[in-house]
Amino acid sequence: MMADNTGYMFQSGFFGTRAPFFMDLVTLIVSLLPFLVAVAIYFAKKKKYKVHAYFQILIFAFSVIVLSYFEYGVRVSGGFKSFMQGSSISYDYAFVVLISHIVISVIALIVWGVTIFMAKKLLQSNRHKKMGLITFVGVFLTSLTGIWVYFLMFVY
Repeated sequence: MMADNTGYMFQSGFFGTRAPFFMDLVTLIVSLLPFLVAVAIYFAKKKKYKVHAYFQILIFAFSVIVLSYFEYGVRVSGGFKSFMQGSSISYDYAFVVLISHIVISVIALIVWGVTIFMAKKLLQSNRHKKMGLITFVGVFLTSLTGIWVYFLMFVY
């Protein structure tokens, strides 16, 4: 991996795999994300709309920060090809899973952002709930495929 002078984010992770610290941290956060979004939805169901709105904005902003941290770590550490060197999984198979993950996560992030930033307009047209459901499914699939990619690169 990287030399010791690159900082904590490239040191060994805490899951006991080949992954660096930053990858373990991001994977942990991504795996918890559907649960956090479900809590935010729970607030809406309980008609605590302000709490729902603020919590969604907080989770979304935090996700964008985590995504930036992740992207930095991937770029500095050599990217997907570098991580796949220790894997016994076919590069082509893992690459297809990675592309699927990226497509799902980008779509989910865009839909989530639109749902948040156009909430009042979407509420007037009764589309907010539908967009929220699409967002939740997207976040869930992002989490699932992100964990899958992690396993392909660092466990198998």
